[in-house]
Amino acid sequence: MTTSAPITGRGRSNDAPRLRARGPFVALAALAACALSGCANLASNAMAGLGRDLTAGVLNQDDPQTVADGLPAYLLLLDGLLEGDPGNDAMLLAASRLNGAYAGGFVDDAARRTQLSRKSLDLARRATCAREPGFCAALDADFERYDAAVARLGPEQLELAYALASAWAGVVQADSGDLNRIAELPKIESLFRRIVALDRGHDHGGALMYLGVLSSLRPESLGGTPAAGREAFEAAIEVSGGNNQMARVLYAEYYARLTFDQALHDRLLEAVIAADPKAPGLTLANVLAQRRARVLLESGQAYF
Repeated sequence: MTTSAPITGRGRSNDAPRLRARGPFVALAALAACALSGCANLASNAMAGLGRDLTAGVLNQDDPQTVADGLPAYLLLLDGLLEGDPGNDAMLLAASRLNGAYAGGFVDDAARRTQLSRKSLDLARRATCAREPGFCAALDADFERYDAAVARLGPEQLELAYALASAWAGVVQADSGDLNRIAELPKIESLFRRIVALDRGHDHGGALMYLGVLSSLRPESLGGTPAAGREAFEAAIEVSGGNNQMARVLYAEYYARLTFDQALHDRLLEAVIAADPKAPGLTLANVLAQRRARVLLESGQAYF
C-alpha cells in the first residue's frame, strides 16, 4: 500500500519534463497506440511495469488520506487493464497487493473489507495458476500434497508465493467468522515458512512478521507458540534494519498483549511513534503503524 515508469531524464529530449507531468495518461495513450499497431508483447510488458510502479508509488506515499482518496481509481484502472489482458500474472499480482492494502488499511466496513480481501486472494490465485499451474493444482488439495508442493517452490516463485500468502492471510483476518477460513491457517503458515527459508528478509521481513502473528494467536496452554512468535517478530525487525514499524506494532498487539507484558508493549509502541516513518517500500505502512501505535498505547492503559 504505479504508473508505468516515468521518463527518468536519461534521454536528451526537451519534452521529458512535459511528459513526466502528464503521468499515466501518456503511458496509457502509448499502450493504446501500440496495441493498434499490433505490438502485443510490448504492451503486455508495459502494463506489467505500470502495475509494479503503481504499487511502489502507493507504498512510498507518506499521506494515507491521499492513498485512501486516490487508490480506488487505480484499482479501477488495473481492473480495466486486466480486462484486456486477463492472464498477465505481473498485473494480477499488483492488483492483488493493492486491493489487499486498500482493504486492510482503509476500509472500515466489515462486509466491504471481506469482499475486497476475497478479491485480492482471487487475483493472487489467478496469477499463481497463470504462472505456476502445477502449484495451482495443489492449492485445494489435502495438506500433505499441498505441503509437498510448497516445499518445491524455489527463488523464482518467491514473489508469487508471498503475494498469495499475504492475500490469503488477509482473507482469514477479514473473514475470521468463517471456520473454513480458520482451517486454512496451516496452509498459510506453511507457505510463509517456505518464503522465510528462501529469503529471510523478503519484503523487509514481512513473512517473519506474519509468522509472528500466527504464532501469537493463542496462549501456550491452548496450543499457541508465543515464544516462536517473539522470535519471529524480533527477526522481522532485525532484517528490516529496524525500519519495519508495523512489525513492532504487531509484536505489541499480538505477543505483548497475549503474554501481558506491558513494559514490552509500551516500549515497542513508543519506539514506533518516535521513529522516522520514511523508508523505501515501507513509508505508508509505517505511517499507518504510527496511527495504530497511538491507539494501542492509549487502550493499553485499560487492557493491562
